[in-house]
Amino acid sequence: MASDKKSFIRLEGVHKSFDSNDIICGVDLEINSGETLVIIGGSGTGKSVTLKLIIGLYHPEQGNVFFDNMNWRDMSSKEADQARQRFGYVFQGGALFDSLNIKENVAFPIREHTKKTEGEISQIVDGCLHAVGLEGIESKFPSEISGGMQKRVSLARALSMNPEVLLYDEPTTGLDPINSQKINELIVKTKNSHAVTSIVVTHDMQSALFVADKIVMLFKGHLIFQGTPTELLQSNEPQVKRFIAPATQNVSCK
Repeated sequence: MASDKKSFIRLEGVHKSFDSNDIICGVDLEINSGETLVIIGGSGTGKSVTLKLIIGLYHPEQGNVFFDNMNWRDMSSKEADQARQRFGYVFQGGALFDSLNIKENVAFPIREHTKKTEGEISQIVDGCLHAVGLEGIESKFPSEISGGMQKRVSLARALSMNPEVLLYDEPTTGLDPINSQKINELIVKTKNSHAVTSIVVTHDMQSALFVADKIVMLFKGHLIFQGTPTELLQSNEPQVKRFIAPATQNVSCK
């Protein structure tokens, strides 16, 4: 379960660039244990890069990124690998292996990182699929289930290692409104039932307002807003108002 410390994840003065293009520019951000943070912003504003900084896949040119009081920059390769096992990652497209059935997909990280028996693995897989409401599909392949179900399988796989942090990259992209809402409800349910810290990257404002405890907005690599969903709707920052207006007409947060 997640630590009860504050500032479980912290970015301090973080700058990140690629080929002389500044992507993240001096970002300061604190994410508390057990909360759901949503990162919004237009395409190319650095949302997915921020996720990769948080999990230590990228290191900043300037500044520091801390996870549970550990600086990714100071970790050895072994320490970083061990720290990443405390994260679960739900990829935008699901990223399921087409050649593996659903049980094998969910079991994959357990087999890669543990020495559990087949009986133990089966029990964990069953529990994770139950958690996302997908019992009885273990023998199916990804091509045999819907896009919404694939997203839920991806979440089940992320849960299989009992993570302390869940990262969601555009979890509702490509889904119809009904299935999008199912994913939103599942994000909230998972946070409450597994006591995880959740970080969600999305352009879907209805999803952001539904799942978030705190929302931040990136614009041209800068963090231009931090606050609650209610504060977001009340913000007078011009770029915030321009971004959220088309999707939030007559919408209120939870």
